[in-house]
Amino acid sequence: MTRTMNRPLAIAALALAAGLLACDKNAVQQLPLAPVPSARIMFFNYGVGDPQVNFYANETKMTAISSATGTESTNGVAYGAVGNGGLYSALEPGAYSLTGRIAATTDKNLPIDTLTATIADGKFYSFFLTGFYNATTKKADAFVVEDPIPAPLDYTVAYVRLVHASPNADPLTLYSRLNGDTVTAHWTAVGTAVAYKGAGAFATITPGVYDFGARYTAGTTNRITVTGVSLVYGHVYTIGARGDTTVTSSTDAKRPLLSSTTNW
Repeated sequence: MTRTMNRPLAIAALALAAGLLACDKNAVQQLPLAPVPSARIMFFNYGVGDPQVNFYANETKMTAISSATGTESTNGVAYGAVGNGGLYSALEPGAYSLTGRIAATTDKNLPIDTLTATIADGKFYSFFLTGFYNATTKKADAFVVEDPIPAPLDYTVAYVRLVHASPNADPLTLYSRLNGDTVTAHWTAVGTAVAYKGAGAFATITPGVYDFGARYTAGTTNRITVTGVSLVYGHVYTIGARGDTTVTSSTDAKRPLLSSTTNW
């Protein structure tokens, strides 16, 4: 004969078991998780002649990893580098003072820009220190742009855009050509002209390895180039223009350059 436990007794047994588990010193406690901030922001030190800086949103330090070494940064983010190893930082929506602050012992934590911006819920942004650093006033320029990551992503293509952070360059148009191609006529415009402190729209491009060039409006030759940039299916990239266009030395850190960053 099969015996059936009385329902109240079954409930009591379960309650007793739960109580015993709660008393177990080795029981795993289920703690509520704090919500993750819904906005994202990436930080670039592109101000010509800038010192190494740490980036802040109001009084919160946002960057700690060097994109050059991938390790904890004790000296700040150098000119031409991206904070946090090129990764986005999480940020609550709201109005912020976004600053790059001197990392060196002298003038430690002195802000070199005075930019305020409103960060919206669920959006992605890039903050750029730019302009020419004034060593007397200890000031540089800055701007922020939205990174409208395409949704849904098309995994048969890649996406790329230009951000213009070169302070003395005229509006620039991004051009591309497959790496290894030597035919001048194969350079193709990607998007339209972008003014200083501006960002072009993300354009689709066939995945592959490319050379990129930036040209002035109506120009027929590249003013700035970067070679061997790999674009992967379903990924989103920014080509950033920076530097002083009057510098002609190929070894001067202040020369005009294009850099590639992965947004997604």
